[in-house]
Amino acid sequence: MKKIFLAAIFAMTSFTLWAQDNTWERIEQEDVKEQQGNPDQKYLRGAVPVVDGRVEFRKVIEAPGKSASQIYDIVLNYMEKMTHEKNQIRSQIVFADTEKHEIGGSYEEWLVFKAAALALDRTRLYYVLDAKCSDGQADITITRIHYLYEEERKPQRLKAEEWITDDEAVNKKNTKLLPVSAKFRRKTIDRKDFLFNKFESLLK
Repeated sequence: MKKIFLAAIFAMTSFTLWAQDNTWERIEQEDVKEQQGNPDQKYLRGAVPVVDGRVEFRKVIEAPGKSASQIYDIVLNYMEKMTHEKNQIRSQIVFADTEKHEIGGSYEEWLVFKAAALALDRTRLYYVLDAKCSDGQADITITRIHYLYEEERKPQRLKAEEWITDDEAVNKKNTKLLPVSAKFRRKTIDRKDFLFNKFESLLK
Protein backbone atom coordinates (compact mmCIF):
# COMPACT_ATOMS: atom_id res chain seq x y z
CA MET A 1 0.00 0.00 0.00
CA LYS A 2 2.82 2.33 0.92
CA LYS A 3 4.56 1.62 -2.40
CA ILE A 4 1.41 2.42 -4.36
CA PHE A 5 1.01 5.72 -2.48
CA LEU A 6 4.63 6.70 -3.13
CA ALA A 7 4.30 5.79 -6.81
CA ALA A 8 1.25 8.04 -7.10
CA ILE A 9 3.09 10.92 -5.45
CA PHE A 10 6.04 10.42 -7.79
CA ALA A 11 3.78 10.43 -10.85
CA MET A 12 2.04 13.62 -9.73
CA THR A 13 5.40 15.29 -9.10
CA SER A 14 6.74 14.20 -12.49
CA PHE A 15 3.79 15.69 -14.35
CA THR A 16 4.09 18.94 -12.40
CA LEU A 17 7.80 19.21 -13.11
CA TRP A 18 7.25 18.39 -16.77
CA ALA A 19 4.74 21.21 -17.09
CA GLN A 20 7.20 23.60 -15.46
CA ASP A 21 9.84 22.65 -18.03
CA ASN A 22 7.83 24.34 -20.78
CA THR A 23 9.81 27.50 -20.03
CA TRP A 24 8.32 29.89 -22.58
CA GLU A 25 4.80 29.21 -21.32
CA ARG A 26 5.76 29.70 -17.69
CA ILE A 27 7.39 33.05 -18.40
CA GLU A 28 4.49 34.22 -20.50
CA GLN A 29 1.89 33.23 -17.92
CA GLU A 30 3.55 35.50 -15.37
CA ASP A 31 2.63 38.48 -17.56
CA VAL A 32 -0.94 37.44 -18.37
CA LYS A 33 -3.53 39.90 -17.07
CA GLU A 34 -7.10 39.00 -16.31
CA GLN A 35 -9.13 39.31 -19.49
CA GLN A 36 -12.55 40.91 -19.70
CA GLY A 37 -15.23 40.10 -22.22
CA ASN A 38 -14.65 37.30 -24.71
CA PRO A 39 -11.52 35.39 -23.62
CA ASP A 40 -11.04 34.20 -27.20
CA GLN A 41 -11.14 37.67 -28.75
CA LYS A 42 -7.45 37.70 -29.76
CA TYR A 43 -7.80 34.27 -31.39
CA LEU A 44 -10.78 35.04 -33.67
CA ARG A 45 -10.82 35.84 -37.40
CA GLY A 46 -7.69 37.47 -38.73
CA ALA A 47 -5.40 36.03 -36.06
CA VAL A 48 -4.00 33.35 -38.39
CA PRO A 49 -2.92 34.89 -41.73
CA VAL A 50 -2.85 32.77 -44.88
CA VAL A 51 -0.45 33.86 -47.64
CA ASP A 52 -0.54 32.06 -50.99
CA GLY A 53 -2.48 29.21 -49.41
CA ARG A 54 -0.08 28.75 -46.51
CA VAL A 55 -0.31 29.87 -42.88
CA GLU A 56 2.37 32.49 -42.38
CA PHE A 57 3.07 34.67 -39.36
CA ARG A 58 5.31 37.62 -40.14
CA LYS A 59 6.59 40.62 -38.26
CA VAL A 60 9.08 43.30 -39.20
CA ILE A 61 10.82 44.35 -35.99
CA GLU A 62 12.48 47.72 -35.84
CA ALA A 63 15.95 48.00 -34.29
CA PRO A 64 16.97 51.67 -34.60
CA GLY A 65 20.71 52.31 -34.62
CA LYS A 66 21.69 48.66 -35.06
CA SER A 67 23.49 47.39 -38.15
CA ALA A 68 22.47 44.32 -40.10
CA SER A 69 25.44 42.44 -38.62
CA GLN A 70 24.52 43.36 -35.04
CA ILE A 71 20.90 42.32 -35.56
CA TYR A 72 22.00 39.11 -37.25
CA ASP A 73 24.21 38.17 -34.27
CA ILE A 74 21.44 38.86 -31.74
CA VAL A 75 18.80 36.91 -33.64
CA LEU A 76 21.11 33.98 -34.41
CA ASN A 77 22.18 33.76 -30.77
CA TYR A 78 18.59 33.46 -29.59
CA MET A 79 17.55 31.05 -32.33
CA GLU A 80 20.45 28.78 -31.37
CA LYS A 81 19.53 29.10 -27.69
CA MET A 82 15.97 28.03 -28.53
CA THR A 83 17.21 24.69 -29.88
CA HIS A 84 18.46 23.76 -26.40
CA GLU A 85 15.38 24.69 -24.40
CA LYS A 86 13.62 21.92 -22.50
CA ASN A 87 10.51 21.96 -24.69
CA GLN A 88 12.58 21.28 -27.82
CA ILE A 89 12.86 17.84 -29.43
CA ARG A 90 14.94 17.89 -32.63
CA SER A 91 15.38 21.55 -33.49
CA GLN A 92 18.29 22.99 -35.40
CA ILE A 93 19.63 25.95 -37.32
CA VAL A 94 19.41 24.98 -40.99
CA PHE A 95 21.38 27.86 -42.48
CA ALA A 96 23.09 31.05 -41.34
CA ASP A 97 24.37 33.35 -44.07
CA THR A 98 26.71 36.00 -42.66
CA GLU A 99 26.88 37.88 -45.97
CA LYS A 100 23.15 38.12 -46.66
CA HIS A 101 22.38 38.26 -42.91
CA GLU A 102 19.74 35.56 -43.22
CA ILE A 103 18.97 32.71 -40.81
CA GLY A 104 16.71 29.69 -41.05
CA GLY A 105 15.77 27.31 -38.27
CA SER A 106 13.70 24.11 -38.26
CA TYR A 107 11.93 23.58 -34.94
CA GLU A 108 10.20 20.60 -33.38
CA GLU A 109 8.88 21.21 -29.89
CA TRP A 110 6.15 20.32 -27.42
CA LEU A 111 2.99 22.33 -27.04
CA VAL A 112 1.23 21.38 -23.82
CA PHE A 113 -2.55 21.76 -23.69
CA LYS A 114 -3.04 20.27 -20.25
CA ALA A 115 -0.62 18.91 -17.67
CA ALA A 116 -2.03 17.49 -14.45
CA ALA A 117 -1.55 14.47 -12.24
CA LEU A 118 -1.85 11.37 -14.44
CA ALA A 119 -3.08 13.43 -17.41
CA LEU A 120 -0.90 14.96 -20.08
CA ASP A 121 -2.37 16.37 -23.28
CA ARG A 122 0.24 17.68 -25.71
CA THR A 123 1.26 17.78 -29.36
CA ARG A 124 4.46 18.04 -31.29
CA LEU A 125 4.65 21.36 -33.08
CA TYR A 126 6.81 21.74 -36.19
CA TYR A 127 7.63 25.04 -37.89
CA VAL A 128 10.27 26.93 -39.83
CA LEU A 129 11.56 30.20 -38.39
CA ASP A 130 13.28 32.55 -40.83
CA ALA A 131 14.98 35.86 -40.19
CA LYS A 132 16.20 38.41 -42.74
CA CYS A 133 18.26 41.12 -41.13
CA SER A 134 19.07 44.55 -42.52
CA ASP A 135 20.21 47.84 -41.06
CA GLY A 136 17.64 48.88 -38.47
CA GLN A 137 15.28 45.93 -38.70
CA ALA A 138 14.66 42.18 -38.74
CA ASP A 139 12.00 40.52 -40.89
CA ILE A 140 10.83 37.41 -39.00
CA THR A 141 8.51 34.74 -40.43
CA ILE A 142 7.05 31.50 -39.07
CA THR A 143 5.83 29.06 -41.71
CA ARG A 144 5.36 25.35 -42.56
CA ILE A 145 3.44 24.76 -39.35
CA HIS A 146 2.14 21.28 -38.63
CA TYR A 147 1.48 18.96 -35.70
CA LEU A 148 1.78 15.36 -34.60
CA TYR A 149 -0.93 14.61 -32.05
CA GLU A 150 -1.82 11.52 -29.98
CA GLU A 151 1.19 9.69 -31.36
CA GLU A 152 1.07 7.05 -28.63
CA ARG A 153 -2.56 6.13 -29.34
CA LYS A 154 -3.87 7.10 -32.76
CA PRO A 155 -1.31 9.38 -34.43
CA GLN A 156 -2.78 12.38 -36.23
CA ARG A 157 -0.67 14.49 -38.58
CA LEU A 158 -2.31 17.88 -38.91
CA LYS A 159 -1.37 20.77 -41.18
CA ALA A 160 -2.02 24.30 -39.97
CA GLU A 161 -3.78 25.08 -43.26
CA GLU A 162 -6.29 22.30 -42.60
CA TRP A 163 -6.68 22.84 -38.88
CA ILE A 164 -6.19 26.34 -37.42
CA THR A 165 -7.25 28.76 -40.19
CA ASP A 166 -10.29 31.01 -39.81
CA ASP A 167 -12.46 28.67 -41.89
CA GLU A 168 -11.39 25.60 -39.93
CA ALA A 169 -11.28 26.93 -36.38
CA VAL A 170 -13.69 29.88 -35.97
CA ASN A 171 -17.48 29.78 -35.99
CA LYS A 172 -19.41 31.69 -38.68
CA LYS A 173 -20.51 34.41 -36.24
CA ASN A 174 -16.88 35.00 -35.26
CA THR A 175 -17.74 34.73 -31.58
CA LYS A 176 -15.88 31.60 -30.53
CA LEU A 177 -13.45 28.90 -31.60
CA LEU A 178 -14.62 25.50 -32.74
CA PRO A 179 -14.08 22.45 -30.49
CA VAL A 180 -10.94 20.30 -30.84
CA SER A 181 -8.98 22.62 -33.16
CA ALA A 182 -9.40 25.53 -30.73
CA LYS A 183 -6.59 24.48 -28.42
CA PHE A 184 -4.17 24.16 -31.36
CA ARG A 185 -5.05 27.63 -32.64
CA ARG A 186 -4.72 29.24 -29.20
CA LYS A 187 -1.39 27.63 -28.35
CA THR A 188 0.11 28.31 -31.78
CA ILE A 189 -0.84 31.98 -31.61
CA ASP A 190 0.50 32.19 -28.06
CA ARG A 191 3.81 30.68 -29.16
CA LYS A 192 4.03 33.08 -32.13
CA ASP A 193 3.31 36.05 -29.89
CA PHE A 194 5.94 34.97 -27.41
CA LEU A 195 8.62 34.63 -30.10
CA PHE A 196 7.86 37.94 -31.79
CA ASN A 197 7.77 39.73 -28.44
CA LYS A 198 11.05 38.09 -27.45
CA PHE A 199 12.84 39.21 -30.61
CA GLU A 200 11.37 42.69 -30.17
CA SER A 201 12.72 42.94 -26.62
CA LEU A 202 16.15 41.69 -27.70
CA LEU A 203 16.41 44.23 -30.50
CA LYS A 204 15.39 47.31 -28.54
